[in-house]
Amino acid sequence: MVSRATKIVATLGPASNSPEMLEAILRAGVNVVRLNFSHGTAQDHKDRAHLVREISKQVGREVAIMADLQGPKIRVGKFENGKIELVNGRPFVLDAGREALGDETAVGLDYKELPRDVKPGDTLLLNDGLIVLEVSAVKGGQVHTIVKIGGELSNNKGINKQGGGLSAPALTAKDMEDIKTAMELQADYVAVSFPKSATDMELARQLCHVAGAQYGHKPGLIAKIERAEAIPELEAILRASDGIMVARGDLAVEVGNAAVPALQKRMIRLAHQHDKVVITATQMMESMILNPVPTRAEVSDVANAVLDGTDAVMLSAETAAGKYPLETVREMASICLAAEAAHDPELHLDTANKTFRRIDQSIAMGALFTAHYCGAKAIVALTDSGSTALWMSRFNIPVPIYAITSRVSAQRRMAMFRNVRPLLMDTSADRDTALSDAEAHLKARAIVQSGDIYAITCGEPMGSPGGTNMLKMCRVA
Repeated sequence: MVSRATKIVATLGPASNSPEMLEAILRAGVNVVRLNFSHGTAQDHKDRAHLVREISKQVGREVAIMADLQGPKIRVGKFENGKIELVNGRPFVLDAGREALGDETAVGLDYKELPRDVKPGDTLLLNDGLIVLEVSAVKGGQVHTIVKIGGELSNNKGINKQGGGLSAPALTAKDMEDIKTAMELQADYVAVSFPKSATDMELARQLCHVAGAQYGHKPGLIAKIERAEAIPELEAILRASDGIMVARGDLAVEVGNAAVPALQKRMIRLAHQHDKVVITATQMMESMILNPVPTRAEVSDVANAVLDGTDAVMLSAETAAGKYPLETVREMASICLAAEAAHDPELHLDTANKTFRRIDQSIAMGALFTAHYCGAKAIVALTDSGSTALWMSRFNIPVPIYAITSRVSAQRRMAMFRNVRPLLMDTSADRDTALSDAEAHLKARAIVQSGDIYAITCGEPMGSPGGTNMLKMCRVA
């Protein structure tokens, strides 16, 4: 079993699509595979999902699949020669009505509503903030700007408005079709791009439930926090989601680079408080797209996210298109392990002012406290849905959590939870038989051995969702 608590999300792409490379990165420690719906066809995603399921069987470990929706395309159009050079102080027009290819004076827009969303004095940031334009006038469908920071601008680069305020909906017609594909391949998580409110996430959940009904499938929903408007709505978005992604690229462009580190810490803390999962993403190991080793700054970045308690750290182009996908996963796993080893081993159960209205949640907290102070080798949760394991995983504890479920869908979904090692076992038997089988399951995997103490939680009747009502401390014979 992997001893690492922090999970790794890796994006599939040309660099990692082959069965050989996929097997290698799964063995190196990938827990969640991301399918980026901004690229490829529906059939491409189905084929990749099928390959992930097949290779995970060979590796002997279920992994989660996350379908990442594209969201609205807020981009410039194409240029006659593929790119232009913008010069400081010169005018440049973003023209929603332009059909011709762009040049040094103007370019068309994929996002036709831009002229309605901006006014003179607004700042537009192109190509992840490398190009800065100030709006001088809006004339019909044309946004006239002055170049403040120029440089090379190529086809289809993204547009952000400093401070937010673009009205594009989070879910496009393409996203709605892609949700159907994600449900057909039974993605364990669906990541929603650019949500501005809880309503965006509620709509996405409804669409997933309708599309997934014929497959009996309901995914976890991840809200990608990348718009300035999402920050004041963060807690409401969290309540409407199963987790969030700290999507630092677009977020940094909208709110400014300097604001992101504190926001990242706040988001991780709030996710814990609301019993949600959290992924830290964007440029974590960016230099390894081209180089076989990370920079010292990237090592610190990953380690700090781990020390803050993120459930998962994510790789994007590093594994999708980089030269060193396997080395990147190995480096990230090594950094996570080192950071976890340096973590304060004390258990901080900040529950002094918290009331648990559910018995199963109280049992989960009791298991953490008792296992920690009894020196238990493991905490074992017999769980149907994974909720008990999720609650346990919200707190920093050096004792590994083994979540035993009879449902493959729950096993895969728990692959995202920090410090949780999901195992598959039939838990439909009576309580005593299930407890005995669970211990045998752990001994067979050398998780516990004779003399070890472990905590185990379950519910009666067995297999009833939300029914965890028992905590037992056991010593292995």
